[in-house]
Amino acid sequence: MKPTHIMDRMINSIEWLAATFVGIVALNIFIAVVLRKFFSTSIPDAYDFGRMLLGILIFWGIAATSYRGGHITVDLIWTWANPRLRRVIDVFATVVLFFVVAVQTAMLFDKVRGTYVDNVQTYDMNIPVWPFYAVAWAGDVCAVVLIAIRTWRLMFNPELLEEEHAEEQPET
Repeated sequence: MKPTHIMDRMINSIEWLAATFVGIVALNIFIAVVLRKFFSTSIPDAYDFGRMLLGILIFWGIAATSYRGGHITVDLIWTWANPRLRRVIDVFATVVLFFVVAVQTAMLFDKVRGTYVDNVQTYDMNIPVWPFYAVAWAGDVCAVVLIAIRTWRLMFNPELLEEEHAEEQPET
């Protein structure tokens, strides 16, 4: 399905960014291993880059999975519930997730500010760390936005989420 609504285009863009960060992390690891194994050398700050890129990947991954509901869930009560109660459970869980991720985003911003003010740098090349933290924080901001969109759709347009979920399922 080609996204026509601006929110759908934004959601797809965020998911593509998250996928791009997966590729960057994999590429960093691959190049570091090849250089170390075959050339007995390494990328300066490869460990720091890998660590920070993995953090970026995690926060952008939270954004991608939060909207689709692809994160780990426990559906014991949900599976036994009728459709109306399922919707109530979904809305409640998404609202709780929204507040948890919003607080996490505020705390992560404090970490970005702290690394900027303290001028924290990488070990080998003395590259400032705060831009990496800022990109991770932007992923968390996107997660908050996507969770808000999911909550809105769950409350007022649940058929949109059901259509998306049906399109993602393979036909049997």
